[in-house]
Parts: sequence; structure tokens; C-alpha cells
Amino acid sequence: MMAHDMERVLMSPAFEVFNKLRLAGQLCDVVLIADGVKFNAHRVILCGCSSYFQALFATGWSDSGKREYQLPGISPETLRQVIEYAYTYSVVITADNVENLLVAADYLSVLGIVQRCSDFLHEQLCLNNCIGLLKIADVYCVNKLHQSAFNFILKNFKEVAISSNEFPELSLEQLSDIIEQDELNVREEDVVFEAILRWIEHEPATREAHISVLLPKIRMARMDPEYFMKIVKANDLVKGNAACRPIISDVLKMIYDLDDESPRSDFERPLIRPRLPADILLAIGGWNFRTTNWTEAYDTRADHWVDITQGQETRQSGHGSVCLNGFVYCFGGYDGHNFTDAVRRFDPVARTWQHMAPMHWRRCSVSVAVSNGFIYVMGGRLGVSPLNIVERYDPNANEWTIIQPMNEERQDASATTLNGKIYICGGSNGAQTTSTAECYDPLTGEWTLIAPMRTCRRGLGVAAYQGNIYAVGGTNGVHAVRSMEAYDPATNQWHAAPPMRQQRSYFGIAVVDGLLFVMGGSDGFEVTAKVECYDAEKGSWYRAQDMITPKRNFSCCTVPAHPRFVQYAAPRPPAPICLPDAVVHQGAQVSAIRKKSTQEFVS
Repeated sequence: MMAHDMERVLMSPAFEVFNKLRLAGQLCDVVLIADGVKFNAHRVILCGCSSYFQALFATGWSDSGKREYQLPGISPETLRQVIEYAYTYSVVITADNVENLLVAADYLSVLGIVQRCSDFLHEQLCLNNCIGLLKIADVYCVNKLHQSAFNFILKNFKEVAISSNEFPELSLEQLSDIIEQDELNVREEDVVFEAILRWIEHEPATREAHISVLLPKIRMARMDPEYFMKIVKANDLVKGNAACRPIISDVLKMIYDLDDESPRSDFERPLIRPRLPADILLAIGGWNFRTTNWTEAYDTRADHWVDITQGQETRQSGHGSVCLNGFVYCFGGYDGHNFTDAVRRFDPVARTWQHMAPMHWRRCSVSVAVSNGFIYVMGGRLGVSPLNIVERYDPNANEWTIIQPMNEERQDASATTLNGKIYICGGSNGAQTTSTAECYDPLTGEWTLIAPMRTCRRGLGVAAYQGNIYAVGGTNGVHAVRSMEAYDPATNQWHAAPPMRQQRSYFGIAVVDGLLFVMGGSDGFEVTAKVECYDAEKGSWYRAQDMITPKRNFSCCTVPAHPRFVQYAAPRPPAPICLPDAVVHQGAQVSAIRKKSTQEFVS
């Protein structure tokens, strides 16, 4: 039962009697007047929902014999709703009346209506109104709404800065507060600089001088050096403001690694401090001379892996995992002794594991994908026998259903989802490594073979990225390969794509922060911890930070930000104070991923 409904239950039936008396004008001892319209009421009932009325009626503010009170600035309709709420604890809030209700409820200290207006506005949050709602929350000190609007702006900053008509109306203090946050969700700091320029252009005469206040809040040393030199450093506003010169000098020192004798970490330097990631990549279980329960989290913005193993995890390899509705699900695999049908669900917020309904089949080397709220577990092997069996899991009912099998038996394949359809590629049918691929349409319930890959692959990685299906690495039956190819569903054709830096098979693959990551696996000679990343826009791969431990046959998935996701990110000390006219002249080695990005994308 909702809290609002509970309020109404608790107020009945006595308050129904009071309300009937009010409507009949009986035993009323006060008249409230709005714009000439009079409303009868009972003082004690009004005092029950408002500290304003308590002060008005029960203190020396007013003559105890006074009966009528004028309430200027409040419309009759709004006052009627406030009075009805005092008797019924019920109020109808709409887009048309919410602002008037909030103003009146704030003035009259009717906190119940303030809270309900806040809840209503929270549900309406979107790109077009988030800044307006932030201002409303600040004016009326609605902390919950302020936090909701502020977090929405942080999460969707690029879209808000580009498309919101209200964005230029932010005050200097509000804009500063937003762009200095570690939680600001921007993959590239170029977005922040261009947003600042848009804000200044709205009122150039009064805002141009603020460039020196806003500039040091950008993590400029994380920019592409070419962009920084040609766009930021060469900008007329930046060049024309003397206070910007030491800031630009500091950025240049960081970009070109002009270290001093006592370098600080990136986290201690405002101009290069990594922001928090919007999503966390989890790598779960795996094998390295034995089946493990290791769990690692990858922070893309800091290029850093965090060991989050707690000890309650199950040893597992050859399993599959996905994230759905904020939970991480792990399916089947090998637990060090047996193939298993187990399903375990991880709550990233509570950091607890829970057993769910088991699958119909014990299986290892499975493929897993999500579509339309259901989880599909495909193929794998039972002993030495590959399977074409497909099971569908309903997380709401915690139930499994066996659906139409695939056209081919597949173990060590890999699957993903694009536009609601599930694609599974490669694998082995027990006798040979295959290049075949097929697609499942949940609307028809049918599997259809699609064009085969250009290369036979098992132990490969498959991911939906930039509108295509990418098949990466794996072994061709003889040795591990570096090659990658992409499938275009519109043409039913595969085309070659840039190969990885090193060959690998039985590795992890995930799309995080707009990049395609591959990690771990076997390079054909040994188990590796190496990680690399592909940027489709630039058409190239670059190295990222190695995993904490080498492993293969693990699973990975991407977990969206949640209230406790900071525990999965690289530890960040409190943000240092950023001074616009005196940024400390310190140099240190830039973060690994930015440096690699510079070397490989800008050269």
C-alpha cells in the first residue's frame, strides 16, 4: 500500500465526519478568504496539516476572537484543494495545477502537498524541463526534487546542453556546480567546453568574463590534444582572458608529461581527475588453472579494475551472465566438480547473491542474451555433447520455458541482441568449428539461419555495437585469431573490420561507454589479463588497463549506475578545490587509457 493511500486510511472514518460538517457549515470556527471567495473550516483540522495555521491560530499573531482570514496570492481553486487535503489527505495533481499547488503549499507549510507535488514533478522529469524543475526545487527548498533534477542533468548532460531551451538560463553558480561534479556523465570533455560556450553566447556581455571561472572545472588534460590545441587554446575568449593563461599552461604540462619532482595522482589534480563512469563492467568467475569465484569491476573513466570479490560467490566457469532490471544473473557453467543448472542473481546495491529457479538442463559453455524482459540461454554442452536447446527465463515469475531449438548445436558460441532479435554466432557442433550464425525473432518464435561469418570461430565474442553485430576473435579450430568482422542485418552480409592487437579466445566482451571492450581469455599459449578496446567511430583499437588476474571462460556484463556503484569504481579521494586563477603547477604521468588514446587516435 502506498504511503499516500495509508494516510487516507488512517484519517478515516473520523475525518469523514469532520469533512461532512465542513461541507454543511456546521461547527466551523474559521473562514479563509481567497480573492473574495470564502471557505468554512475548523481550526483544529487545519492545524493538523500545517505549521502555518498552527502559528496563525494558536499564538499571539492573531486576535483569538478573529474569525475571517484573507490569504492573498492564492487562487480560490487552489485554496479549496488545500482545505480538502486537510480533511481527506487526498489531492488531485495535474500538469496544470502543480505549480500553483506547490507555491501555495510551500507558503502555507502544508508539507504533504509539497511532497506530492515533488513526487509528481519527479515523474515528469525530461530533457525539456529538468532545468526548470531544478530551479523550482531550489526556490521552494524541495530537496528530493532538487536531487532528482540535478542527477538527471548529470546523467544526461550532453543531451540537456544541446537540446534544452532552458540550459542557457542556468546561473553561473548552478552551471559551475554541475560541471565540477565527478558524476557528470560525459565520455569526452569536449562536450563540457562546448556547453560552456553555448551558455556564454546566450548573454555574452555579462558572461564572457566567467570563462576563467568555468574553464578549470573542465578536465581539459583528458581531452584529445589536437582538440585542446586547435579549439580550446585557440578560442578567442580563452586567449583574451589573462586569468586563463596559467590554466592553459598547466594543461599543456599534463598533456606532454612535464613531470616535476613530486607528482600527484590524477585524482588529486582537477584538470585531469577522471569522472565517475555511467556504467560498470563486471567480469565474473572464470578459469586460471582452476575454476574461480573472482569478480572484478572495470571503471572506464579511470581505466582501473577493482577486485569486488566478497567470498560468497560460487566458483564458476563456462557460464553466462546478463544484467536485467538492475540485477545480474549467472547461468549454468562448471563449478569445479560438475556441470550445473544453477541460476544465481546478484544485487549490486545490496551486494548479495540469491538462488533462483534452476534451468531444465545442466550445461556449460552456454550463450546468453536478453530480449523484451526475458533471458534466453542457448546451446552449450552436457558432458561432451553440444546442445541446440534454448530455454527462456521470466524473471518476474522466476520460471523457465523450453522454446524452439536452434537450427544447429552450438557450444562455445556467443550471442547478443539487436533491435529485439537475438543473434548467435559460431561455436562448435562437437565435430568441427563452425562459421554459421542464426537469428531468433521473439515475435514469431522462430530461428532463422543468416549469412555465415567469413571465418570459422569458437570461443569468440559477439556484441551489438553501432547498429551492427560484431564477431571478434576466437579459435578457428587450429589457433586463436585476431580478426573481427561485422554483420549488417539490413543487407545480411558480413564485412571485415579492424583486427584486435592480439589473438584471443574464450575471453570477455562488452560494450561500455560507447566502446567495445575485449578482455582476458587465452592467446593460444597462455591465459592473459590483457584488455583492449575498439572505437568504431575512429576505426581503431587501443590498449586499456590489464585485468587484476588472468582468466578465461568467464562471463561479463554491463551494470548501469546505481546508488552504491561508487564501490565498484576506482577509489576517488575528495575532489580538490579548483581555483580559477591559481591552478597549482604540478605535472604527473597521465592516466593509461588517455595516454594510449592519444598515441593511437591522434597520431
